[in-house]
Amino acid sequence: MTTIEYSIVLQNGRKAYFISDLHLGLYPKNESMRREKLAVHFLDSISNDVQELFLLGDVFDFWFEYKKVVPKGFTRFMGKLAQLNDKGVNIHFFTGNHDVWAFDYLSEEIGATIYHAPVLFTINGSKFLIGHGDGLGSNDIGYSLLKFLFRCRFAQFLFARIHPNFSVWLGHAWSKNSRYSKGLAETFMGEDKEHQIKYAKKYLLSHSVDFFVFGHRHLMLNLSLNDKSRFINLGEWITLFSYGSYDGTSFSLKQYK
Repeated sequence: MTTIEYSIVLQNGRKAYFISDLHLGLYPKNESMRREKLAVHFLDSISNDVQELFLLGDVFDFWFEYKKVVPKGFTRFMGKLAQLNDKGVNIHFFTGNHDVWAFDYLSEEIGATIYHAPVLFTINGSKFLIGHGDGLGSNDIGYSLLKFLFRCRFAQFLFARIHPNFSVWLGHAWSKNSRYSKGLAETFMGEDKEHQIKYAKKYLLSHSVDFFVFGHRHLMLNLSLNDKSRFINLGEWITLFSYGSYDGTSFSLKQYK
């Protein structure tokens, strides 16, 4: 986690919105397109009061940026993000385990700020710890090694030597197998077994945080950790179509219908 802390002041009547785990590009293609159009409708619906838009990872089911090539598709969604940024909306993009290879394309094309680890924000005086949430509080050595490999510059260099026709196919095939082998829905394991919650409780022993906001687990959670701190997991956009919003006073977790 970065030690830098960012400060945001919401203007009168404006809000911060949070979404994660859209998995755009996930098989089958027609369902991905339907969800992309729904996400664009959602962005349209908040366009009048959004000031800060937080995308908390796995926005794309697979993403790899070559120097001159990015995966095709997502035109409607990317165009809407660019339009919001042109209107003055600040876009915060946190990489997830499916789109860890986002580098500078999104910052150059849609004006997003890219984060590769959880970051502390102060929003209207409340402290937020925000990130995708994968690997937090877990002792899974295998996943830690895989995450290290994905972030390794030399491994990225080697992968970039593969022709995009094959590398993008391979990425989607691996992702599809991973997602459908686990199932689209996930089950809450209880506060004592959820790694993100254990991480948050341990973090609170030495830090003060009002809201922990993560994705990754595909669960809608809005839990009280103590008399001051809340734990939020944003859910996903495969079956739940959920999002969070903060108006400077309270945090809401809802489903978009």
